[in-house]
Amino acid sequence: MTAVQNAAPHSDTQAAHPTTPDWVKDAVFYQIFPDRFARSGRVSGLNLQPWGDTPEFNRYMGGDLWGVMERLDHIQNLGVNAVYFCPVFQSASNHRYHTHDYFQVDPMLGGNDALRALIDEAHARGMRVVLDGVFNHSSRGFFQFNDLLEQGEASAYRDWFHPEGWPLHAYDDARPAGYAAWWGNRALPKFNTGNPAVRDFLWAVAEYWTRFGIDGWRLDVPNEIDDDSFWQEFRRRVKAVNPETYIVGEIWGDAHRWLRGDQFDAVMNYHFTRPCLAFFGARTLDHPMNERSGTGRVDPVGAPAFAARMAEVARMYHPEIVSAQLNLLDSHDTARFITAVGGDASAYRLATIFQMTYPGAPCIYYGDEIGLAGGPDPDCRRAFPWEGSEWDTVTLELTRKLTAARHASRPLQRGNFEVLHAEGEALLYARCHEGRCAYVALNCAGESVHLPLNGVEAGTYRDVLSGQTYRLMDGAELEVGARGGVVLVRES
Repeated sequence: MTAVQNAAPHSDTQAAHPTTPDWVKDAVFYQIFPDRFARSGRVSGLNLQPWGDTPEFNRYMGGDLWGVMERLDHIQNLGVNAVYFCPVFQSASNHRYHTHDYFQVDPMLGGNDALRALIDEAHARGMRVVLDGVFNHSSRGFFQFNDLLEQGEASAYRDWFHPEGWPLHAYDDARPAGYAAWWGNRALPKFNTGNPAVRDFLWAVAEYWTRFGIDGWRLDVPNEIDDDSFWQEFRRRVKAVNPETYIVGEIWGDAHRWLRGDQFDAVMNYHFTRPCLAFFGARTLDHPMNERSGTGRVDPVGAPAFAARMAEVARMYHPEIVSAQLNLLDSHDTARFITAVGGDASAYRLATIFQMTYPGAPCIYYGDEIGLAGGPDPDCRRAFPWEGSEWDTVTLELTRKLTAARHASRPLQRGNFEVLHAEGEALLYARCHEGRCAYVALNCAGESVHLPLNGVEAGTYRDVLSGQTYRLMDGAELEVGARGGVVLVRES
């Protein structure tokens, strides 16, 4: 629900020179759902599900930030240098999108001390930390809303929310809630962000944690705060604390309004996600699964349509914005990619090759690197199986090779995107930067293909996946195996 309609006038004209944090261009992100990633055992006395049980909406597995610290070696060995956390602030929900206290890390996660230790250790390893900011709505347990429930119309905080009638019914689903809530969910009362006190409070939260040392904010449903001036001031205040703070919004559709250089640096790039499902998963797409998931129905496409769409996505925004986009194959809001494509591991691996060699910052959803499956919420939020017996070690090793190659290759990090060949189920494209190029060939077919090397820079190249050396020249052909890929970086 949108109760504030004072958006500043805007057009599709982008800022002439938008700026984004330089470090994001070279980042590989890892998204963690804290309750399900790792349990340290340092937080005790809790009523928890056994680790690895089928996830339930209202139960906890007990993952915590100390557990994340204990697993930083695994994360770093993936080639990850930035971690994005789903909400960590105090909340009475396992997902913590129902914020009770914006200035306290949930005690179940280890409290503020655990976050302090985690940030310090991450920074010592050269890793960045991005937190989830839930500023559109709070929870029934948020103090100011609780006061509204207790005091009714006399509440000092009445104008922090959108009461619509009295009395309020926060817990009685048989009666009207009496206040505006996110998508009508009475557990999530919507802030009145037109109220100066609310605006100052939320901006103060952002400033506080930025000073605390976080490196960025992922903004939950920011389009539902339908007010450009709110986000313009949010950016001004956060960037005043740290100009290199990354601001990435959860916008599923066209994001030009927010990406003109005065609000967000980037968005979660679901324009990247859907075509990857459609092309790499074309043979095995689970349509009912996707229709129940956040991505919705996805119809299969061949290489020409995929190439055209991804070229369009690479030009959708200013190049500075494109280089900072958060490119994801799945998230806590969708079925996992491996499940959405009917369990086809080869489809996920092909998509991962593409993700790691496409403009923007790739983001791995925790567990994808070892083949963790999962349908829509809550199944996509399974506990990480640390015992290792069910790990897909082929996918794990592929992920490590790809991230290492990306970190070692300026073209793969910052190059342009130019499609050289797209036919049937095969694709060849170039990433070129400052006179050096890398070439990526992908074959989704069930048999090997020979791709024409038209327009390549002659020279000796190494395939970072196989280690094989190739001598490329214009007009030659490159053989790519069935359901396979080649990532060629220049050696001479």
